Amino acid sequence: MTNTRNLILVALFAALTALGAFIRVPIPYVPFTLQYLFCALAGMILGSRLGALSQLVYVSIGLMGVPVFTEGGGIYYIFKPTFGYLIGFIVAAYVIGKIRENIKELNLFKSILTLLSGLFFIYLFGVIYLYFCSNLFLGQKISLYFAFFYGFLVCISGDILITIFTAYISVKILPILKKSGYI
Repeated sequence: MTNTRNLILVALFAALTALGAFIRVPIPYVPFTLQYLFCALAGMILGSRLGALSQLVYVSIGLMGVPVFTEGGGIYYIFKPTFGYLIGFIVAAYVIGKIRENIKELNLFKSILTLLSGLFFIYLFGVIYLYFCSNLFLGQKISLYFAFFYGFLVCISGDILITIFTAYISVKILPILKKSGYI
């Protein structure tokens, strides 16, 4: 039963992340989406291993050609400047889950810090990949400042709001899930 439940939850969060890719606000270079919301919830609810697995399934499905990314899918997507954020989702879900697993008493502040720790890795991988992909693969000479500005500064305010929202949801829902034996 537990393995079946885990498979269903991993698939659910992979599907939710894919859905989040289509709820977007177009801004230059890196569109604002709800993918981070579902990536963060995967880490908080499923934990490190299953949360990261859900994001790995999402990225793998997209690389196999299913159009679940913001601009489609396929193996060529690794040459998109925003692919680093997808790598960051896997790492972030793991980091968020690992930190949450080690917190004895979760409150809003700890939840926010946990989510910000994961968000750090999304932006770390995202901005670095944006810079190198643009300069090396696409032949678009951009500065590191340009990548930082469009890959981080333009996007971070929306992700901070999602972080606070996700932290609030997590503090409310995790005790219920623990009490019912789901985590």
